[in-house]
Amino acid sequence: MRVRPGVELASLTDIGCIRENNEDSSIYWEPDPDDLFPQLGRLAVVADGMGGYQGGHIASRMAVEIVSETYAGSTVTDPQQRLLGALGEAHHRIQERARGSASLSCMGTTCTALVLVGNRLYFAHVGDSRLFLFRDGGLRLLTSDHTLIAHLLTIGAIQPDEAERHPHRHVLTAALGVGEAIEPDFPQEPLCVRAGDVLVLCTDGLWGQVENAEMKTAIASGSPASACRALVELAKERGGPDNITLQVLRVN
Repeated sequence: MRVRPGVELASLTDIGCIRENNEDSSIYWEPDPDDLFPQLGRLAVVADGMGGYQGGHIASRMAVEIVSETYAGSTVTDPQQRLLGALGEAHHRIQERARGSASLSCMGTTCTALVLVGNRLYFAHVGDSRLFLFRDGGLRLLTSDHTLIAHLLTIGAIQPDEAERHPHRHVLTAALGVGEAIEPDFPQEPLCVRAGDVLVLCTDGLWGQVENAEMKTAIASGSPASACRALVELAKERGGPDNITLQVLRVN
């Protein structure tokens, strides 16, 4: 895996303390030819699969690989549209794979992906894996969860304190491979990043167990690699009920 100067990258995945297999996947990609790097930039993706022992892992692995391959091979010039097209391709191909096997019929996956071209940040996501921006000591959530709880909060049916203990807090309302069509969330304009910014992609096995204040402390106190280790260990200390996956990119 090539990482050109400009960012410091670390990633880590852990099965957690309860699950018997890891259904999370992640990938980081940069184009090999140097002349393509200014146009395509850097791509990072995390995915959290669902659909049983085999299906979840297959769906998440397909998602990160297809998004990477499709983004790399697309002829679309706009990075945001290129990324959206890659998620759409992953959605359709996961559906095709599921239709071909009864044992995979219920599989699907979250998918959160970012592209960094120069100082411009693009992203797209489906599900409840998250993208955070750490800047000047503050932590900002850039994505909105596609979950039943998020919907209930939006329409005012429940209060934030109820969401933490709601029995359906992990029920997804959208995922790659599920439903006829997907509508990924994405920014209308790219965000400008600057030196010192830290981007965190993670599955709910991390953010569901770790408070934002704890995430800020881990990011601020060390390197991306040490932040990954500290956050995974903290999630496991809280019981580690799910797989835990994150990627941390510090802009230099």
